[in-house]
Amino acid sequence: MNLTDLLDYNPILLALFATLFTWGLTALGSSMVFFFKKINQKILNSMLGFAAGVMIAASFWSLLKPSIEMAEESGVISWVPAVVGFLLGGAFLLLIDNILPHLHLGLTKDKAEGIKTTWQRSVLLVLAITLHNIPEGLAVGVAFGALANNPDTGILAGAIALAIGIGLQNFPEGAAVSIPLRREGFSRFKAFNYGQLSGVVEPIAGVLGAYLVLHITPLLPYALAFAAGAMIFVVVEELIPESQTGNETDWSTIGAMLGFATMMFLDVALG
Repeated sequence: MNLTDLLDYNPILLALFATLFTWGLTALGSSMVFFFKKINQKILNSMLGFAAGVMIAASFWSLLKPSIEMAEESGVISWVPAVVGFLLGGAFLLLIDNILPHLHLGLTKDKAEGIKTTWQRSVLLVLAITLHNIPEGLAVGVAFGALANNPDTGILAGAIALAIGIGLQNFPEGAAVSIPLRREGFSRFKAFNYGQLSGVVEPIAGVLGAYLVLHITPLLPYALAFAAGAMIFVVVEELIPESQTGNETDWSTIGAMLGFATMMFLDVALG
């Protein structure tokens, strides 16, 4: 099957398949907990840095750049959808961050963010990781939803590149979630289950993003920028600070550089 054949499929269905793939790689990464109980701080920082680099690159190459190009083609002032959508995406994640109860790895329960609750520590930890995956699934869904407006192989290749990039960073992210949970006393199966469960939101967000774009075409440039803003919020709020733990910060920087380069290569080579 070639790219042209894939254009015959419903964009929502393609978004579902793509985000099931990214969820699957999250689960695969989480399965590393069955082989390792601890994770070296250098490796953990590198993984988180890699995830941050992929998301930063994807935000520009796969989302903001197409948003600006689509606005120009439609006769709209090119920077308006990109700026407005980007800021709205960040504001949306900020709202969720302040409402949804969650707890970051390595912190005590009294440091939980969002609305105060009596939920178990394990639930709060999973919700923190789930926040990472909402904009990722949304980004992939919106990218495939763009095919409804322009069923071009270049658009499709770019969406596939984005899904591959998100999937690649989901593998180390899954391991970076489950292995620390195991270190905190969770059983291997429970740590794996929580790790892969954090990725379930990606297919949901992906289908929702594709559906909205499919039915409200003028929103596409804004939707692409919205997903970019949401991802950058996650990178700055969560991934970069968590990757700077300990004295191994050079490794997180190297990981970020490699992640950015990998996503840039995928998008330019495939898209």
